Formats: sequence, structure tokens, C-alpha cells
Amino acid sequence: MFNKKTIEDIDVSNKKVLVRVDYNVPLDSDLNVTDNSRIRLSLPTINYLLERNAKVILMSHLGRPKGEIVEKYRLTPAAKELEKLTGKPVKKFDEIVSPEIKDYIDNKMKYGEIVMLENVRFNPGETKNNIDFAKELASLADIYVDDAFGASHRAHSSTVGVTQFLPSVAGFLLKKEVEVLTSILEAPDKPFLAVLGGAKVADKIMVIQNFITRVNSLIVGGGMSYTFLKSKGYEIGKSIHAEDPAEYESQIKFAKESIEAAAKNNVNFITPIDVVVGKTDEQGNIIDKKTVSADSIPADYEGFDMGEKTLALYESEIAKAKTIFWNGPVGFFENKEFENGTRRVATAIANSNAKTVAGGGDTLAALKKFGLTDKFFHVSSGGGASMELLEGKELPGVAALLDK
Repeated sequence: MFNKKTIEDIDVSNKKVLVRVDYNVPLDSDLNVTDNSRIRLSLPTINYLLERNAKVILMSHLGRPKGEIVEKYRLTPAAKELEKLTGKPVKKFDEIVSPEIKDYIDNKMKYGEIVMLENVRFNPGETKNNIDFAKELASLADIYVDDAFGASHRAHSSTVGVTQFLPSVAGFLLKKEVEVLTSILEAPDKPFLAVLGGAKVADKIMVIQNFITRVNSLIVGGGMSYTFLKSKGYEIGKSIHAEDPAEYESQIKFAKESIEAAAKNNVNFITPIDVVVGKTDEQGNIIDKKTVSADSIPADYEGFDMGEKTLALYESEIAKAKTIFWNGPVGFFENKEFENGTRRVATAIANSNAKTVAGGGDTLAALKKFGLTDKFFHVSSGGGASMELLEGKELPGVAALLDK
């Protein structure tokens, strides 16, 4: 249940509404938007406000300009894309706040129109949650709406600071993201399966700790699985692992403890039983590729994908589940030679009868590559935010909104 007020709980009619969106979208070399998914996800909130004759003032970040004006990170391409999607003009400013912008919004902008401020991260105070900057942003509007789930785990001026000066509520995307992700933790249909991949164990430690008492099964794949194999005493060759020796030892200890905790909680903890490995030359080219047992990876080979026996085991577990959360590819899917595992896992989850939820940038890239995005119940728009929520953390951008 979402316990914060939304735009449906407040009168937005004929009001100036400052909306934080997440238009951190990919651009090509000509500065054209190559994937407008995040812009499309903001449309229900924007359209709701326009239908109620609000003045819609949009703000977002793009990239990491580190408090400086960086031309390639201007939001002009996003404004043009939004114009195409809404069929309405979007007045884009080349500044974030100024007396001229305030005058335009107060005296020249008509109700039912859209303006877009420049990249909030061009101001060095944004990422520091500078209160003076937040106050300037707030001075432009009557109401603040947060619809940027992907930035809600950041305590920045445009996500948290501004809430000190305006009535602050959630947009439709933020509400949906929190509701879906919270529901799979608090009331999932059982069996509940988590599929966790990706390269780094460090990125998944807290999620595994939070899931270990909630799921019925947990599949570990991808680069992080080799640390779990090492914790079982297996040889992993040159497979990916933490470079710092102390960190690596700590992660091996965590992996071993996780497997033991799963056993105590009757959780089926599944690690690879066979893997696809490759031998590389000095330039990093694959000069040999083969499938080996997970307990006997040759010392001069590196694991790149899951083997057929492992994938059959994964698919069998996926078929039994009624709720599935997936984060992280299970192999080097960017390379066609090693995409099989991630494609098979993605397809199995997409074709399952479970409530399917996916999150994380690489996971989204894999779904897009295999054309499976639309087959999932929910694909989270915020990788870092979704993982922090599933770790059991409170998101600052959500916590700052008005309670119901």
C-alpha cells in the first residue's frame, strides 16, 4: 500500500505545478533521444495535470555534469521528444531558475501549457540538497509533484529540498513503482523466486540479505555467481571477482553465510552446475570456448555464461513460481557468443504464469535486446532506486512527500 498523497489527493486545477521527472535518457552523437521510454512513462501524470488546466513546470537531470554547464547534457532533446509525444508545444529554458523564468511562468504562461527548466544538475547545489537552490525552484510553483522514481533514492534539492517549501505529492509513475516493488516484498504470491545476476556481489549483498527470509527460491547467476562457487571451494579460474583481496575474502564469507542462511530458512538457493567458459588472448579476444562443470573451471579460462544443465535447472524453477523478481543478466549477453543464458532466462520469465517484475539498467537492456519488455508485468524505471527499496531502505524522495 502506498501511504503518501498523490496528485489525486490534492487540488491541482488552475495551479502552477512543479514536476520532477526522470528524463535521464540516452542520446546519440547528434543529440537525438534513442530511447524515449522514461519520457513516455511521465505522460499519465503530465496529461492529468494538463486536463485540469495546470501550468506544468518540468525539471529533470541528465547525465553527470557535476555542477557545470555541459552542452551535451542540455534537456533540449528531451523537450523536443516530449512535444512529439504530447502534440503540445514545450517551452524549454536554457537556465534552471531566473527572474525571467519566474516572470514568464507567473505572467505569460497560460494554464494548460508546459515549460521545461534546464538540467538541474548544472547547479552545483542540486546534488548537495542545497536549501537555497531548492527554495528558488519552489518559488516557481504552488504545488510539487515527484514522478521521478529513478531519482527518488537521492536526497537532492529537486527531490527532497523542494518539499520543505511546497505541498508535495507523488505522480502516477512514482506511486506505481513503489506499490509494485513493495507488494512483492510484503505480500507476494508464493512460490516467490528471485533471480539475481550481474557482475558484482557488492551490488546485491543487501538485497540477498533482505530476500533470504522472504523468497522460496533464489537463483544466482552471472559474474557474481563465481564468488558463490568459490565459497563452495570450487576453482573459478580467471572468472570475475572483487579485485581487492580483503573485499574478495569478505564476499566469499558472505556467499557462504548466505547459502547457510538459505538452508535454515528452507530457501532453495540455486547456483550454477555448469558454465560456458572462454580463453582469451592478450587483446581480450576469445580463442577457445567450451562448457565445463561449475566445480572445475580451468585455471586459464574465464566464466562467461551459464551452461545447458544450469539453464534447465533455472527454467524448471521459473516455471514453478507465482512471483518472480529479476535483476541482473546471467552472462555476458552483450556478446552474441554468450547471450544464450540471459536470453533463455528472460524468455522463461516472460512466458511464465507468474507476476513478473524486472529492474536494473543491464536487465532492461537485455529485455530490450530480446524484445521482451512488454511481456513483463512491471519493468522498473529506476535501477538504483528499485534495488534500494528492495534492500528495505526508505527512499528519501518518497519519505519527504505528504502522508495520507
